[in-house]
Amino acid sequence: MALDPALLPRVQFAANITFHILFPSITIALGWILLFFKYRYDRTKDYYWMESYFFWTKIFALCFAIGIVTGVTMSFQFGTNWPGFMTTVGNIAGPLLAYEVLTAFFLEATFLGIMLFGFRRVPGWAHDLATFLVAAGTTLSAFWILALNSWMQTPAGFEMIGGKAHATDWLRIIFNPSFPYRLVHMLLASGLTAAFLVAGLSAYRWLRNDRGPDVMGALKTGVYLAALLIPAQILAGDLHGLNTLHHQPQKVAAMEALWETAQGAPLVLFGIPNEGRRANDYAIEIPHGASLILTHRWDGEVKGLNEFPDNHPPVAPVFWAFRIMIGTGILMLLISWTAAFYLKRHGDIRPWLARALVGMAFSGWLAVVAGWYVTEIGRQPWLVAGVLKTAAAVSTVPQSMVGFTLALYLIVYAVLFVAFIAAVFHMARKAGEKAGSPPPASSGQAVVEAIAE
Repeated sequence: MALDPALLPRVQFAANITFHILFPSITIALGWILLFFKYRYDRTKDYYWMESYFFWTKIFALCFAIGIVTGVTMSFQFGTNWPGFMTTVGNIAGPLLAYEVLTAFFLEATFLGIMLFGFRRVPGWAHDLATFLVAAGTTLSAFWILALNSWMQTPAGFEMIGGKAHATDWLRIIFNPSFPYRLVHMLLASGLTAAFLVAGLSAYRWLRNDRGPDVMGALKTGVYLAALLIPAQILAGDLHGLNTLHHQPQKVAAMEALWETAQGAPLVLFGIPNEGRRANDYAIEIPHGASLILTHRWDGEVKGLNEFPDNHPPVAPVFWAFRIMIGTGILMLLISWTAAFYLKRHGDIRPWLARALVGMAFSGWLAVVAGWYVTEIGRQPWLVAGVLKTAAAVSTVPQSMVGFTLALYLIVYAVLFVAFIAAVFHMARKAGEKAGSPPPASSGQAVVEAIAE
């Protein structure tokens, strides 16, 4: 059986972006959490807020470094795996990627040094400003990347001349129809990812009887932030779904595994999509559920996959990724609200709840990756919707070479992934052992000490 020439490049790019997105999804929101810790210290002069700041700055620096390395690797793959992408839409993708590097990456990289090494070496206002600019830089990075990704989903503001896309209206390109929904959805997802990581690692320290005010302050910050953001994310997700139904109905049909267009379409709670029979095996459905959620009407019409023959994404991966994202979100809601209740009512948590928070420490990653798969696989067979098909953009690099480099990527990423998880828990244990020690002169000193250990 002949191998689809686009399969291995797609798997390689998916592996790269799956690993890369883990780290920006933390830093985008963690930068603002660091600014909150700094603000609380400036207001109260309670030094434990700076202890939280120092500890989480180390995590931020680690995520930032890995994010840069994997981001650079990913940019190479545009040329090696997908030369047709830059050839066809490079006039639009190139400037957006350049804006990200020039306005966001340099902002982060420049002021991260002051943030790490400047405490007590520069005036307090300058250190506050550096922390703010690093946080703003990470958010600005998300802005430009989401602008490009959203344009690939709902392209606007361009015209095709000689088989190449040329910009006619940059405001329409950047603020394309799905951009506001996608940006808000991603920023909230980052907020939840960072909040659960802060709460989870703080709960880990709490279980080790490291229950100083810095740990409790970080624990409350993570739990309360998660409890506030998850309802906002549900609302944003609903609005994003309405937008997707309007602009990409075939993606929504795959998310819901709906084959026939229906008024009063059922919600498929469970089923095994069968593209051969174009039906679902072992389906468990709620009558009218999909129409109610997707159109907010009991008998609202939802288009089925059969309306888009040979022009819809593979159903099973989109269907299951969507359910993993939703299921993780429901768990986040239950755990964060329960923990917020205990902290508000009793000022503390219970051991079983602390263990649940530790188990959910990286739940944001699961939701982000699942949601990203819904977005990216759901766009298929198009690389840029209605403009460029994935198969038309793939390179002619021999499959054996792509397979070899894919294997190397997977080995390196697996090692880095395990090392990162081990490193953050090691830092948490060391932080507890150092409780009560003289404070470091700066976050940078703390980072150097952590690396030395």
